[in-house]
Amino acid sequence: MAIHPTAIVDPAARVHETAEIGPYCIVGAEVAIGARTRLMAHVYVEGPTTIGDDNVFFPFCSIGAASQDLKYKGERAETRIGHRNSIRESVTVHRGTQGGGSITSIGDDNLLMAYVHVAHDCHVRDSTVLANGATLGGHVTVGAFARIGAFTGVHQFCRIGRHCMIGGYCVITQDVAPYSLSSTEREVKGFGTNKVGLERRGFSAASIQALHKTFRLLGSKELNTRQAIERIRAEVEPCAEVEEVIGFFESSERGVVK
Repeated sequence: MAIHPTAIVDPAARVHETAEIGPYCIVGAEVAIGARTRLMAHVYVEGPTTIGDDNVFFPFCSIGAASQDLKYKGERAETRIGHRNSIRESVTVHRGTQGGGSITSIGDDNLLMAYVHVAHDCHVRDSTVLANGATLGGHVTVGAFARIGAFTGVHQFCRIGRHCMIGGYCVITQDVAPYSLSSTEREVKGFGTNKVGLERRGFSAASIQALHKTFRLLGSKELNTRQAIERIRAEVEPCAEVEEVIGFFESSERGVVK
């Protein structure tokens, strides 16, 4: 096995001879790490934890630490992680509690992006993607092939069905049906010209005034984007900044906030 000299591995840990423990990792007692699993650097693993084969843990993960549940009193509980998972930077996975079956589990072939949190007694099945900052409260079950968007929070005891997709920034307080698509309402509006910022950066008063007229026309509820651009070309004093805005709108493939 490849264990970096700066890593601390408890003698009671069971690490497969083909596993790799990188710099400054800490592996506690009652941790079992399978074949070809790699802890890149600064990864903390506390037992009882069982980790399968071909997993990669990126820097600053914390795996198997005690639950944040105030009811947890140090009773024996564990963490189980399967095979071929990618656990990205600063992910936290807490072990179970007696009240939830004493096990937190993650299956096979999952991607947990940076800053994901998997709380106590959660069960994440196979082939899921949890995007950056997604948070699972305690006792959550995530079905196979589910997709959970960035910074989405899932309330305790909710079930996330198989093959569903949840958009970013959602607050999930009820079960999500299998095969479904869920998202929260989003409304982002433009509020005209960044006048103060442009003045600080030395833009002329004429350019700022032209931009003000441009954004007023673009934001008009009576005009679509094409009509607004026609009015801008007819009514606004030409300048490089206005042409840049027009070009930006005309080249957009996703639409522009206005």
